[in-house]
Amino acid sequence: MSKKVSPTRAKPNNTAKYIANAPKEVKSKLRDIRAAIRAAAPGATERTDYFQWPGYSYEGYDYDGMFAWFSFKDSYVRLHVRPPVIANHKKQLARFATIKAVVHFLADDAISAALVKKLVKASIKVMKDKSK
Repeated sequence: MSKKVSPTRAKPNNTAKYIANAPKEVKSKLRDIRAAIRAAAPGATERTDYFQWPGYSYEGYDYDGMFAWFSFKDSYVRLHVRPPVIANHKKQLARFATIKAVVHFLADDAISAALVKKLVKASIKVMKDKSK
């Protein structure tokens, strides 16, 4: 009797296309935020199957291992992380518009790679701590 093995599900990754289709005034910001996330989360799977936004995951955790996404809307580049990351970094995020799990960076402003990395690492920690 053979053991049934489920095939690994391929994760769509249209991140380059997402950035290419963005308005020209936000493309460089999206590339910057992408680079910061990748630096903060080495080995993470980059994918676009959740919300059609670029997202990042590590296999084996809840919510399919998703811990960060980025997107743009109107004049904002947005970083999406797991709650309670935003609440835990209220002081550092005071000058930005935020909601429960999203930081809104004005497209005209510089985006701090150090801040993005800090928030992404905190989101990974929240995800890993939740699985303990």
